[in-house]
Amino acid sequence: MDILAALKKQPLFKSYIAGSADDITKAEEKLKLSFSAEYKQYLLKFGFATYDGHEITGICKAKRLNVVDVTLSERSITPDVPADWYVIEQLNIDGIVIWQSTTGEIFQTTPNTKHKKICDSLADYICM
Repeated sequence: MDILAALKKQPLFKSYIAGSADDITKAEEKLKLSFSAEYKQYLLKFGFATYDGHEITGICKAKRLNVVDVTLSERSITPDVPADWYVIEQLNIDGIVIWQSTTGEIFQTTPNTKHKKICDSLADYICM
């Protein structure tokens, strides 16, 4: 299932104004990486999205949901994450953070534990 269909199927799904291709490029430059094709597809359609208690980062003015702001903040407190990861979601439970690699895989970090792969794609994560 693609990311857009996966999100639209979720309970209480809401999306917000999408950014432009230029906004995406600027965000990638600030983070010094390239977003996965799947995340770019998401960003071109939705500025950020929420569903059933989840808030997926995006490109927006809200610092707590802006992928650049959240990723830079989390990198400063979780320095062992690879440089090609960016934050998809801060769960705000026990310090759990969900990341996506530039290849599209989804990982979870928790303080004082080794990071672990939890899904092959953002669509898979959304459908968990």
